[in-house]
Amino acid sequence: MTTPAPSSAQPSAQTFSLPDLRARLGLLYQPLPRLGWLPPLLILLLAGALRLVNLASPNAIVFDETYYAKDAYSLLHFGYERNWAKDANDSFVAGAPAGILDSPEYVVHPPLGKWMIAAGMALFGDNNPFGWRFAAALTGTLSIALIMLAAWLLFRSLPVTCLAGFLLAIDGLHFVQSRFALLDIFLMFWLLACFCALLLDRFWAREQLATRMAAQAQAGQLTDSFLLYGPDLGLRPWRILAGVCAGLAVGVKWNALFFIAIFGILTVLWDASARRQAGIRRWHLAALLRDSPFAFLALIGTGLVTYMLTWAGWFASSDAYYRTWAEDNPGQGLTWLPAPLRSLWEYHVSAYSFHSGLSSPHSYESPAWQWLILGKPTSYYYESPDFGVNGCPVDSCSEAVLNIGNPLIWWSFILVAVFSLALAIWRRDWRFASLFAVFAVGYFPWFAYPERTMFFFYALSFEPYLVLMLAGLLGLLLGRPGDSETRRWMGRALVGAFLVLAVALSVYYWPIWTAQTIPYAQWRARIWFDAWI
Repeated sequence: MTTPAPSSAQPSAQTFSLPDLRARLGLLYQPLPRLGWLPPLLILLLAGALRLVNLASPNAIVFDETYYAKDAYSLLHFGYERNWAKDANDSFVAGAPAGILDSPEYVVHPPLGKWMIAAGMALFGDNNPFGWRFAAALTGTLSIALIMLAAWLLFRSLPVTCLAGFLLAIDGLHFVQSRFALLDIFLMFWLLACFCALLLDRFWAREQLATRMAAQAQAGQLTDSFLLYGPDLGLRPWRILAGVCAGLAVGVKWNALFFIAIFGILTVLWDASARRQAGIRRWHLAALLRDSPFAFLALIGTGLVTYMLTWAGWFASSDAYYRTWAEDNPGQGLTWLPAPLRSLWEYHVSAYSFHSGLSSPHSYESPAWQWLILGKPTSYYYESPDFGVNGCPVDSCSEAVLNIGNPLIWWSFILVAVFSLALAIWRRDWRFASLFAVFAVGYFPWFAYPERTMFFFYALSFEPYLVLMLAGLLGLLLGRPGDSETRRWMGRALVGAFLVLAVALSVYYWPIWTAQTIPYAQWRARIWFDAWI
């Protein structure tokens, strides 16, 4: 088979110098300014302080903490989830957990998120709210660092980086989820970590591609055959790390699989784009045949191994739920699997059936179409102290935790999604295209299950990508160095006004994000729509 003659549009071998290739691959960018690390660090410290202050308040089992905090206790002490007596919450809150039974509990979420809660218990005690909520607060804080890393890798702009971190730090949904022993903050964190690892892999792979092609050119070995497919890029450590994070995300909740699917598609598309920009002739086939198989192994293979490790406590036990299903049901199920894996598979089949058929009515259920408009936020906690109780200064007060996002930030997400899609289509901006794709895959599949019971806080998993799009668009408003001073001044004024109003709303909603004792009239004033009650 003869090698096709080079196209006249193909750059000559002399143009494959390292500076030329790095420029074509978008690897020439401004470094972080001097002391540029300081503003993100201050934002991170602010986020941590907000989440850790009065973390033990309210001193109560809040919403689904009744499952996950007690499951974490079980894991910490027994390695698997056990059932509890019906009145166990009282002793749990009192600091003397009692009522745990010998029987295994049927749980429908993988164990990693509960193991993370258990880690906080191991550090700060399993008999107090601070202990069972610490892991969520720490994870929520670290996710602020991750979104700023993602913003820097995407936009290489310190203002955009700071905007992304600050907006996520002050938003109510992220803030409230960071302060309770619930699972979604851990799901969001590991998905965002996976995305950041793939962004790092994107730049690492392009650097490797440029370096290896330049070396071939310098050695006089840049043949037509080589230019058909380009070099192999070898072991890609950031992509393997992404696979670990993917497995950990699935180890919290299974809906992480939707995100991992789009992550896998994006990373291969990024490879294809890099090979095309570098001058590889059959860049599409090279990405399909050389890059995609190893991307699959790194993400799915590594992820699967990592996911199985999250079940280590279940495997190590003999009494966990379904642990001996294979022995109790010989000849049934996937008989070609070893008995422990066959039992685990049947457990997964049962749990999937539960999730797909979940339709129990709930007073705070919210279908997916309501999430961006804050149609039905979730009430986690509500008490009505009378005069003199908990510092109540009037006849009737409220102590509430309403899991509602900052209205300005969330309502702006609707326009943000539209403008980001427009930039992705008309400007072919890979950054907004990638972010919109992740948001869409995280959001729109929920519309396929209209009968399923859903809650607003499910939106936390894709919120970081909306925030990144919002920060990127605000960065465009700020203008570029070549813009007129009037244009830049107007941009700064608009962005500044947006931030001031966002902060004001977060301060306004702070009392009902943190169960502060306030007069009933003040609580009611924050409930703008009856549907929020």
